[in-house]
This record gives sequence, C-alpha cells and structure tokens, in this order.
Amino acid sequence: MMTTQTRNLRNHIAAAFLLMPVAATLMALPATAQAQRVAPQLDSFDVAADNGLAPGSELSFKVEGAPRAQVTLRIRGVQRLIVLKETDRGIYTGTYTIRRTDRINEESAIRASLRARNVTTSTVFNFPANIDRPVVTRPLPPVVQPAPLRIERFVVTPINRLEPGAELAFSLTGMPGARAEFDIPGVVQNVAMREVRPGVYEGSYTIRRMDNFAPSRPVVATLRIGDRVVTQALTQPLIADARPPVIRHTAPRDGEAIIGRGASITGTFDDAGGVGVDPRSVRIVVSGRNVTAQSEITPQHFTYRADLPPGRHSVEVTASDLGGNTVRRAWDFEVVTVVAPAPTVLPLQVTSHANNAQIPPGATLVQGRTLPGATVDVRVLASASVVGLGINQEVLSQRIQADGNGNFSFSFSPKFPLPGTRYDVEMTSTRGNLKSESTLVLFQRQG
Repeated sequence: MMTTQTRNLRNHIAAAFLLMPVAATLMALPATAQAQRVAPQLDSFDVAADNGLAPGSELSFKVEGAPRAQVTLRIRGVQRLIVLKETDRGIYTGTYTIRRTDRINEESAIRASLRARNVTTSTVFNFPANIDRPVVTRPLPPVVQPAPLRIERFVVTPINRLEPGAELAFSLTGMPGARAEFDIPGVVQNVAMREVRPGVYEGSYTIRRMDNFAPSRPVVATLRIGDRVVTQALTQPLIADARPPVIRHTAPRDGEAIIGRGASITGTFDDAGGVGVDPRSVRIVVSGRNVTAQSEITPQHFTYRADLPPGRHSVEVTASDLGGNTVRRAWDFEVVTVVAPAPTVLPLQVTSHANNAQIPPGATLVQGRTLPGATVDVRVLASASVVGLGINQEVLSQRIQADGNGNFSFSFSPKFPLPGTRYDVEMTSTRGNLKSESTLVLFQRQG
C-alpha cells in the first residue's frame, strides 16, 4: 500500500518531466535572438581613377556605413587587401595604386566588408562604366597678368629763360586710366597732370620769383595705378639752348712762354643763358695725349697740372652743354728753362690764388708780382645767375704800384656774396713802353 509521502514524491518527479520541454525552450531563446542580431549597415560605395585602370593609376575609394567599424576591400585580380580609414563619422576612404602585376578591368568585382560589434556585412560592387578610360585633363585657363606699368615718354616744352612768370609745360605718355604727377626738386612736389587723351597726360608749372632750380636734380614724373608706381626723370633741359658754350680765360695764354717744367693748364666754361656744360663731355688733349682722366673738371672750369719738357706744347679742349651744343678751343704755349737777360715782355703773375680757385665770403686779398715800380690797373667784375636772370656788378676798380721787388696786392669785398658767383679779376701791368695783361677767375664757395 502506497504511503502519502511516496505519492507526493511521484507527483513532483512527474511535474519536473512535464516542465523539461519548457525549460529547453527558454534556454534556446537567447541563442536564437543572438543569431538574429541586426548586421551593421553599409550604405554606399564610390570609386574613381585618375588614369583609368592602367598601371600607375591611383584608385580612390569612399564607403559610407555604420560608424566605428573596420572596412576592407578586395578586388578580383589584386592580391592585396585594401584597408580604408574612417576620416569622418561613418565615412571611410582610401587609395590604391594599380601595379603592373594586377589583372583588373571594368568587370572585376569589388567586395566591400564592414565589420562592427563582431558582425560583418559584405557587399559586392562593380567598377563604374568607362572607368578604364584615362581622364582627359583640360588645361587651366591662363592667368591674365596685368599689363606692366611704364612711362613711355616724359618731355617738356623748353622755354627761353627760367624767369618769373614763365610756364613750364610737361607731357607724359603711358598707361591710360592712371594718376600722373611731377616733382621739381627744391621747387614744387606732386603737381597733378590731367589725362587729355587715353594714356596722354599734361601738366604745367608757372615759375615764381623765389624759385631756386637745381640743375643737378632733374624733374621726375610719377605714374600710379592702385599700389603700382613707376617714375621717370626728365632727360632734356628746361631751357631752349641753341648757343654753344664758350671757353675763356685759358692759361697759359696762346703763344705764352712759361719758365720751368711745372705747368698748370686751366680755363673756364661760359654758358651764360644756357643750360650749363656737361662735365662728362669735356675732353682735354695736351700735345696729342688725352689727359682728361688726370684733370679736374667741373661745369665751370677745368685744370690740368703736369711737368712738361721744354718746347712747344699744344692744347685742345672740347665740351658740350646739356643741350648738346659743342665747343672746341685749341692753342699753343712754350716751356723754357732759361730767362732772357732782357725780357721783352712785362711779367705779371698772381702768387696768392690759382686760377678758378674758390674763395670764402668776406674780403679777398690778391697778391701778385711784376717788374719793380710797375703800375697795375685792377678791375673786378662779379657775375651770377638767379632763376635764369643774369646779375653783373663791378666790385673793384683800382690802380696800384708794385714795390721795389715787384710785389703788389689788393683786396675786394662783394656786397652780395651769392654761392657760385664768378669774379673776373682783370689786371694790366705797365712800365714804360712794356705792357702785360692777365685775368684771374675766382668762384664764391658754396655754403
């Protein structure tokens, strides 16, 4: 007979067997859910080539899909695995350069694999049509450079004299549509020029009474467009100069005999009313030898010092002014070593100053030598040019007598010592029936 305890145990065992299929079903659910996990998404695929599918061409890939994944590519005919990098969220890019050993064409399949959270999604793509044709690159349009800014011509209409009220008319030819102006150094700056025709500019300036023109500094024109600037200096003179300069006060004088080997060959340039002598044009030849390089040359005078052998010597000096007018002067002198016992020429010599010397402001003392007891008549003339106006003034007129040794002296003081003023000192020595003349040229020192 079965007890109550035994009957309860059988019921529990039967219930356990009845529940075993349910437990099995519950245990299998997680595995089924894991098998049905959603695969990572691979949205798009792009490929491009810079030279078709020829060896050396570079393939560029772009894949869009789930972020933070691993993306690889395999191309049929290529042995290497191509790994793409995530360059932006969910965007993967990479390149591959085709090798000569690769065997690919338009029909080669491309398998893209995207792996995320231990799940891989793979999709097969094809090359786009006509990718095997090299890309024809069109040349970029040429960069248009701005035309060079330049001044083709800058001229002035010359005038007869640089005097107050005279008008200087300038003309400039260059790029149209610019801003043009000119400067006269020491006188005026930034004078505007008007564009009267495309690329042709004109401007003028009327000379004032106090203007001080600097011959050594030319007028300069400026042309501007934006931040581009070009300048050009005026190469022609302001004055219409048709007269050549004159060579004066040469020493030794023509036919003169000087004692001793030391000779000083000098002369002055006079271009009164002109534009002045160009020192670069001066050429000095002594006895057939060009001594220009060994000479002191300025726009006002020239000097050559040398030891010359006894005998007759020739001098030839040529020069041109800034207007192109040329002057030539030639003369002879003689170098002697013995003084004749009874000179037939009355000597007259300045011992204090060299010809063409510069003197400071104030009184100037001139000393000289002639025959004892001779009478010396002295006349000093001052000449200067201010804004084209010539100023001439007699500074001294005096008669003096040489002492027992033939020495004499005199002094003069100009009333208005302008820098650059030239003083012509004319001296005439007389004793009995002998007479001698000499001229000394001095210049007022600048500054």
